[in-house]
Amino acid sequence: MMAMACKDGKGAIMDNGKYVRYTPEQVEALERLYHDCPKPSSLRRQQLIRECPILSNIEPKQIKVWFQNRRCREKQRKEASRLQTVNRKLSAMNKLLMEENNRLQKQVSHLVYENGYFRQHTQNTSLATKDTSCESVVTNGQHRLTAQHPPRDASPAGLLSIAEETLTEFLSKATGTAIEWVQMPGMKPGPDSIGIVAISHGCTGVAARACGLVALEPTRVAEILKDRPSWFRDCRAVEILNLLPTTNGGTIELLYMQLYAPTTLATARDFLLLRYTSVTEDGSLVVCERSLNNTHNGPSIPSVPNFVRAEMLPSGCLIRPCEGGGSIIHIVDHMNLEAWSVPEVLRPLYESPIVLAQKMTMMALRQLRQIALEVSQSGSPNWGRRPAALRALSQRLSRGFNEALNGFTDEGWSLMANDGVDDVTILVNSSPEKLMGFNPPFANGYQTVSNSVLCAKASMLLQNVPPALLLRFLREHRSEWADNSIDAYSAAAVKLGPCSLPGSRVGNFGGQVILPLAHTIEHEELLEVIKMEGVGHCPEDGLMPRDMFLLQLCNGMDENAVGMCAELIFAPIDASFADDAPLLASGFRIIPLDPIKEASSPNRTLDLASALEIGGSGTKISSDRNAASGTVRSVMTIAFEFAFESHMQESVASIARQYVRSIISSVQRVASALSPNMNPNLGLQAPLGTPEAHILARWICRSYSCYLGTELLKSEGEGSEYILKSLWHHSDAIMCCSLKASPVFTFANQAGLDMLETTLVALQDISLEKILDEHGRKGLSAEFAQIMQQGFACLQGGVCSSSMGRPVSYERAVAWKVLNEEENAHCVCFTFINWSFV
Repeated sequence: MMAMACKDGKGAIMDNGKYVRYTPEQVEALERLYHDCPKPSSLRRQQLIRECPILSNIEPKQIKVWFQNRRCREKQRKEASRLQTVNRKLSAMNKLLMEENNRLQKQVSHLVYENGYFRQHTQNTSLATKDTSCESVVTNGQHRLTAQHPPRDASPAGLLSIAEETLTEFLSKATGTAIEWVQMPGMKPGPDSIGIVAISHGCTGVAARACGLVALEPTRVAEILKDRPSWFRDCRAVEILNLLPTTNGGTIELLYMQLYAPTTLATARDFLLLRYTSVTEDGSLVVCERSLNNTHNGPSIPSVPNFVRAEMLPSGCLIRPCEGGGSIIHIVDHMNLEAWSVPEVLRPLYESPIVLAQKMTMMALRQLRQIALEVSQSGSPNWGRRPAALRALSQRLSRGFNEALNGFTDEGWSLMANDGVDDVTILVNSSPEKLMGFNPPFANGYQTVSNSVLCAKASMLLQNVPPALLLRFLREHRSEWADNSIDAYSAAAVKLGPCSLPGSRVGNFGGQVILPLAHTIEHEELLEVIKMEGVGHCPEDGLMPRDMFLLQLCNGMDENAVGMCAELIFAPIDASFADDAPLLASGFRIIPLDPIKEASSPNRTLDLASALEIGGSGTKISSDRNAASGTVRSVMTIAFEFAFESHMQESVASIARQYVRSIISSVQRVASALSPNMNPNLGLQAPLGTPEAHILARWICRSYSCYLGTELLKSEGEGSEYILKSLWHHSDAIMCCSLKASPVFTFANQAGLDMLETTLVALQDISLEKILDEHGRKGLSAEFAQIMQQGFACLQGGVCSSSMGRPVSYERAVAWKVLNEEENAHCVCFTFINWSFV
């Protein structure tokens, strides 16, 4: 081939138009242009040639090819970098799994040895019992006595000795066999999982262990984990009492830590701790802790009112640098939370290692992974919002709810006398710090001058309602709990003057709009803004409609997460909301007392199949599919904060009690409907539906047969009970709509509820137009007249939406007019055949 060069010797060299070799100057110019515009248009490329003389001898087509090749190389580079990162992660995970395998082999050997020892000991004990039974009883009793250790020296030298013992014991738990670890239920290790999570079996107290990889350096990991209040929501405060450097380059810290009580039925916990930070011989960074009990010659903190002194057994984190960057971490949490001090019904919360793993151990891993993700994406042009600020907002919401729930006197809370019934506790806080800068606008347009805060709180026991299921219902169907007796207390609040009622509506309520702000990396937590439309519309008092905004935090919505606490916490904000503005947090916390994983379907979202209500009579149909195998208990705690003027304390307290009691009644009603097989007030539910349910089912089937000339149900039985049961369990989604200008759903069978992802209680809030796209609405409008005239219509397959916005495809649909006994149109029924989520 012949080469053709540019006249000035600095242009591109072309080989018969097939290959172009650019000079270094041209490559430099093209690289600058690429960084400004990686994908220029044809006009832009011609403009580049005119503006850059050094490129004037290159054809626009060749410039286009260069940019294509450059983008391809960039894509290959990023893919190679990604694969290298994945390879490093897999290599580190493989190393971690090999270490875990070795530890399990040691544990097996240890258990085999213990089994042989106890078998021999049992045989010897049996022989000794035959000879001298009385002596054997005395001997066995002596072996069960626990040795009382003398007080430990808490001088600097003594603290170093305690620290070294703590380090040894912690490492034996983190990488050895000091505790028998079993896999956390529902957790499957893998490169994309949060890590390897295990819980203790048969040890003193409760313990949890987690191993994982994080893309952070060891010192940064240690810094984050030491700042426990920033990621452990139950941690109220950590105070460093003293800090001592050690001769080996480490540090010993003496700490006082307080933990919030999770419910009104328990007392908060506190700890006096020793924390030891050191570097091992292999370069690993270790931070270990334990309680300082039974010591002398050192610090001592007496018992604090409203706190129970708990014990932390040797715990901590082992952080090893990972080849290629990042860290391999082992976290161990081991506590004795003094379960004896809480009511018996709550003791599972303090005796379950699953609860400890979810609330503390796994939360530490999630925090590390979240921050690592933020660091890796901090330079991304689409990163947008400040993730650290959003995390701070969710932390403030959670902390505000815990403060209101616990009502510590050192924060200004005082207890009000009850009204003769102790179901709702009222606390008042008039400290200036509580409301500094808080001026939410009231519905009539003027600013509040509130100088006090009132908190109304209560707890209730629930049965057979998974916390995640109930929480999702409360979040998605606010009107089911926020509007009971709303007019009474709203009118009273308006007459009283400025009074901010959290999460409520004053007068009529136009609707709510959910504006998501952020998800955490594990999608366990959602921060969002709720726009309450039409708040304050009350024509007789001259109030104009206004919009109200709530900052809302949701977590624990995963129904498959074992032992996960579910929370819905919110606070009123306005458009001028500042980062340091006070948040009056209110909401719900639902804690499972029996952390046993259910074998329920993930599509059981708000499923009322087991509590079929028709005609509002409250009679229910029991569903075999959702029948529970046992009782699932949980405790719900409700806390609502109200800002008010101090001279109206008694009146606002009365309103708050009434409001919280109405919410409790609503929650009990919803929980009863969501419960698979038990109504706590009525006992076992009736096995049959109401007469209205039987009549509607008969109308649906008879009208289908009349208009389409075939049977909707298989003729394997007779009677209204069979018809209703067969219709309910039909594999196709069957739904009934009203004959209004804007049709709303009035009934759906089990498959229909699953398809709409809703409940019978909330079904009537869903309009037919809401689930259809524009094409579907136009098609229905054209077919509706045919349905009313001809009696039925066959609709082509398509895509609609569930009540939660998920797309649902269906193969085809049939609509028919349902006639009552007088042959008048009662409703329109639809059946969606072979539907599935897209």
